[in-house]
Amino acid sequence: MPSSTPSPAVLAWRDHDTQARSLPGMSLGRVPLAADPGAAERLWAMGARRAELDSPVDLVTPGPGAARAAIDRLCLVRDLTARAVQVDWDLRLAPERAEQTWKVLSHLQPPRTVTGPADAGTALHAWRTRHYLCKLVWRRGPGFLQIRDRRWGDLRRFTADDPRYPEAVARLDRGARHSDVAPDILAELTAEHLVLRADDLVWWLPYRVTRWLQEAMAV
Repeated sequence: MPSSTPSPAVLAWRDHDTQARSLPGMSLGRVPLAADPGAAERLWAMGARRAELDSPVDLVTPGPGAARAAIDRLCLVRDLTARAVQVDWDLRLAPERAEQTWKVLSHLQPPRTVTGPADAGTALHAWRTRHYLCKLVWRRGPGFLQIRDRRWGDLRRFTADDPRYPEAVARLDRGARHSDVAPDILAELTAEHLVLRADDLVWWLPYRVTRWLQEAMAV
């Protein structure tokens, strides 16, 4: 029986520039990403510097299958954002939660379109003009885990030395059922807007620091 939640695929190019990507040899074609947690790293190794998702990230359609498909695509957007790969993608939000949701996602590469908010144009303009890399990142040091969050304008730090946190992050990284994460940890991460809920899945929002774009003390 065919899967009701097709795995994401992307069109990929070796250059981010719209004109340059039309030149011979720039296209990497359609790249399937079936069950591939290292998809962004694989695309980067192939030389991809721009990617286009095959379908919108849909946070409106109910059901576990739709939630899984949305989070698979968000994982790819998040991990490509961490590598400064330009991502062309579209986002569908439920109108009643649109404002909060787009702000929670505003550390990701801005989408081409946002549907759902009554003021979708204003929201998208704000996302595009205020976005920069390393807006919501995490790192793991010896015996601790730290998140740095600038989505709200100021710098907010969240540092945890409880050894259960790295385990929770590992579970949430690709999206996990809320029942698979310790309730007290999940409640704290939810309160800090560090996870996104989609149906019965909860997904880890920050991306891993691979390189600082500024001096460490300035980030």
